[in-house]
Amino acid sequence: MQAHSRPLHRAARKTALSLAVLGATLGATFCATFAQAQAHAAPDDTAPVAATAINANGATAAATATLPGDDFFDYVNGDWLKSVEIPADRSSWGVAAKLVEDTNARIVKLIEGLAADPAASAEAKKIVAYYNTFMDEAGIEARGLAPLQAQLKDIAAIKDKAALTRALGATLRADVDPLNATNFFTENLFGLWVAQGLTDATHYTPYLLQGGLGMPDRAYYLDDTPSMAALRGKYLAHIAATFRLAGVDDADARAARVFDLERQIAQSHANREDSADVLKANNQWQVADFARKAPGMDWKAYFQSAGLAGQRKFIVWHPSAITGAAKLVQTMPLETWKDFLAFHRINHAYSALPKALADQHFDFYGRTLNGTPQQAVRWKRSLAAVNAAMPDALGKIYVAKYFPPESKQRLQQMVVKIVDAFHARIDQLDWMAPATKQEAHAKLKTLYVGVGYPEKWASYDGLQVTPGDALGNLQRAEQAETRRQIAKLKQPVDRAEWCMPAQLVNAVNMPMQNAINFPAAILQPPYFDPNASDAMNYGGIGATIGHEISHSFDDQGAQFDSKGLLRDWWTAADGAHFKQASSALAAQYSAYKPFPDLAINGQQTLSENLADLAGLAAAHDAYRASLAGKAPVADADQQFFTGYAMSWREKARDAALRRAILTDGHAPDKWRTATVRNMDAWYKAFNVQPGQTLYLAPEQRVRVW
Repeated sequence: MQAHSRPLHRAARKTALSLAVLGATLGATFCATFAQAQAHAAPDDTAPVAATAINANGATAAATATLPGDDFFDYVNGDWLKSVEIPADRSSWGVAAKLVEDTNARIVKLIEGLAADPAASAEAKKIVAYYNTFMDEAGIEARGLAPLQAQLKDIAAIKDKAALTRALGATLRADVDPLNATNFFTENLFGLWVAQGLTDATHYTPYLLQGGLGMPDRAYYLDDTPSMAALRGKYLAHIAATFRLAGVDDADARAARVFDLERQIAQSHANREDSADVLKANNQWQVADFARKAPGMDWKAYFQSAGLAGQRKFIVWHPSAITGAAKLVQTMPLETWKDFLAFHRINHAYSALPKALADQHFDFYGRTLNGTPQQAVRWKRSLAAVNAAMPDALGKIYVAKYFPPESKQRLQQMVVKIVDAFHARIDQLDWMAPATKQEAHAKLKTLYVGVGYPEKWASYDGLQVTPGDALGNLQRAEQAETRRQIAKLKQPVDRAEWCMPAQLVNAVNMPMQNAINFPAAILQPPYFDPNASDAMNYGGIGATIGHEISHSFDDQGAQFDSKGLLRDWWTAADGAHFKQASSALAAQYSAYKPFPDLAINGQQTLSENLADLAGLAAAHDAYRASLAGKAPVADADQQFFTGYAMSWREKARDAALRRAILTDGHAPDKWRTATVRNMDAWYKAFNVQPGQTLYLAPEQRVRVW
């Protein structure tokens, strides 16, 4: 399903997909989705989450014949890879997924506790009602399609293009969960994101982004390969099956019209690399520009219906998509557009509709696109629904129970040391001019670092949650979040606003805010273990902290200054050196071929690869500095790099891995681990020699920061 590309939030880790948007992801560009728990029994809610990968002494390397210099990922994780099986309801499995599973199982127990508490707050009662309504599968089955019928009748009653434009405007949604890497509102022709301006740090601005596709990316519609052709046929069959299950007449013909419209929408979409280029995205349009630059729609009526009637300025991230879609509104038959709206209204609402529709949705998005054999059980999907609708409400109860002040304090100390390491590395750069260094230091000094949870929790006072109305609750939650986002257009910019909820296993850098977030859920084993050695923790969570800090200086973050303004603060010579070093890393990753017919796109994954390398290097420096002059234990560097490699343990099904290579801004985890080959300390720690697969001569090792 099509994600609205938002490259300015750089997430460190790829977590398992939210089952509210099961099966497809473009997680490179948004903050990452909520990953769903997979355990059938919740763990003891008073026990700490077990460190499933990293122990205190670092004795973790696999008993394998693989040399660390040939395949470091397999050397560390080989035994795990051989022994673990991907759960039937997952497209991938790893340490992050396991941690998500345990975290979400804890949250379900908290919800059950709220249900039994007569003194629960009004917000807590909304959580319980929302969750219980989605859990009531029998009730949803009994109501059938009745909750959706009035909306489908409204779509069928659209009589002209003016009414169509108003209907399209009414579907525009900001992210229900603004942290969601893959928010799919495929009935939305466009996506809406509200953030500070690229060249105005004091005002929020609405960004319009490409949307309207039911498959992950334009490539799925346009690439001339047998695998893509097969997926197109299966998607067409999914559209028709969805129509039939919803009782829509002439399903096959209508499905063909919907697919053809989406194919034409895809032709105007930006590709992945262009979408990630912020310089190509800085298209500032006045409201009057739309009629001239994107003719075919009554834009005044569209924005009024979308709740943006008073807005005068926009940033159009994907102008070709906006122009192309507007032309299609004008030229494509009205009936085709009505079929498009009807299909996507059903397809989007599947989680609140009868089992047959949910199963059909999973069959395509889960089984076909991701190779996942089995749909997740009901409680996991119900939790996904609450997580999407009321993320901060759940985050608030989670941190109160599971994020002790001592953990926050220790992590803040690690952050200080790693920031100091970046300052020192900048000072040591012989290629960077003094003026460039000055602004780089300013970015670090003004960086907002959120640890654990936001300073202000979002309010859900205006959200109506009605027991027994799963579809209504879902749609009202989306609408409430859109209103909240649009309301920000009249408020001052809040640099401390969080992009991720506390219960998310991930971390993020937001260059325009010059801010990073480390949610509470990632600040636990295996990434951060109070009982592990400092070397292991710096290799685990320390590398993630360094990763996020380094995004301020990657190929995208480096385009923003200390105030978050899109501005070139580099000298020409500095920029040339950075580009050369970055190109070398892109070439290094483009040489990796997970499949004989499919290589990693080094340019598509460049930002994340730069952050991995710089973050790991800074974390290593910070660990050494934390010793305060004391000699490290003999195997400290082995522990450090082992901790790093173990933090990327993951197995993925081939279909999911192929999709990720095509659409994700992150390299697959195995190859993210391989960045160690650029660090001199790794060679010494593991006695890596010439002739081994990962060996690079010193002059070939990429050194940026």
